[in-house]
Amino acid sequence: MCEKLFTPAWLLAGAIIGAGIFALPFVFEKAGTLTGLIYLAVFGFVFVLLHLMYADIIAKTDLSDGILANTESKHYFSGYAKIYFGKFGFWLAVFSSVFGLFLTLIAYLALSSSFFNLIFPGGFSALNVIVFWFLGSAAIFLEIRKMSFLELFITSGVIFISILIFVFGVAGFDKIISMPVFNLKNFFLPYGVILFALSGRVAIPAVINYFKKTNQPVSGAGKSIILGTLIPALVYVLFIFGVLGLSRVVSEDAVSGLVGVASPFVLSLIGIFALVSLWDSYFIVGMDVKNSLRCDLKFPKIIAGVAVVVLPVFFYFFGLRKFLELAGLIGGVFIAFEGAFICLMWLKSLKRKTGRVFLKNLSPVFAYILILVFIGGLVYELIY
Repeated sequence: MCEKLFTPAWLLAGAIIGAGIFALPFVFEKAGTLTGLIYLAVFGFVFVLLHLMYADIIAKTDLSDGILANTESKHYFSGYAKIYFGKFGFWLAVFSSVFGLFLTLIAYLALSSSFFNLIFPGGFSALNVIVFWFLGSAAIFLEIRKMSFLELFITSGVIFISILIFVFGVAGFDKIISMPVFNLKNFFLPYGVILFALSGRVAIPAVINYFKKTNQPVSGAGKSIILGTLIPALVYVLFIFGVLGLSRVVSEDAVSGLVGVASPFVLSLIGIFALVSLWDSYFIVGMDVKNSLRCDLKFPKIIAGVAVVVLPVFFYFFGLRKFLELAGLIGGVFIAFEGAFICLMWLKSLKRKTGRVFLKNLSPVFAYILILVFIGGLVYELIY
């Protein structure tokens, strides 16, 4: 029973826990610790609903299309957008996801240099980025297959590092208590970063397919989705307060402020796990972009591969290299748009004859509220 619950939950948690975790301590300090906790709690609940809505869309569409209970879903995000909103919805979903994912690759490049500096202090930032870009691009271009044990190792490692930092940071809790709990000037600062850190939409089809492959009722995926969404939020709290307690100065990438405070061994350990995790995420996102360019936009295979390899590093050296701003832009604009779009698809799916598999008693009013929250945040992010 535990395996059936935790294996897919771990899969989702592993997809969510990523680069976004490193932007959180800085925005918590600037916006106020209580402000940050409220954001994390509220949007943790929001993403539970959002992930369950997307799971509902998948399950209801499969039932309507006559896809067997033990057969994998045939559609992806852009495919569902086409089903519910036609060609306009399809192209809107494709362009939004492609641009958002390209920016995510650039954000990973911006963050990689900080992790290299933990392992090799005083290294050249540009060289660090080029080394990371080469390794990540090689994995994408050669289409190296992901290994499940590597995913488990990386996710477990990041969680272990978060706990380790929290344990070391406990000694500085008097410093955390003295921090402002609210800062109205930066009240909206955490919005985009929190969305960037909590989004796990890409892993929901894998969770659904896990239940199909193991011949379990798809309705059982609900508990795993809830657990897999909430585990990252708990890990983030440990990491955030550990960094706040440990750092003399809280840096935008969280780890640079630990130099000179934590031991070289601990810093190297953090750097290694962070780099491997970042490399794995770079490969996954890069493959998603490559497949979208090939399948949705009909790019030739070689051109799609070259675009994914060349464009991120080009725009990084062109000037897009501020990780915190990139994280806020990705979360506040592209993930916010994606969230609103999922809500709209879910509302449209209610008109289908097949009943809801998840969120059976949720009023459609909640979906409209979420749409207003996402669109309002998106507009604010674009303006400010």
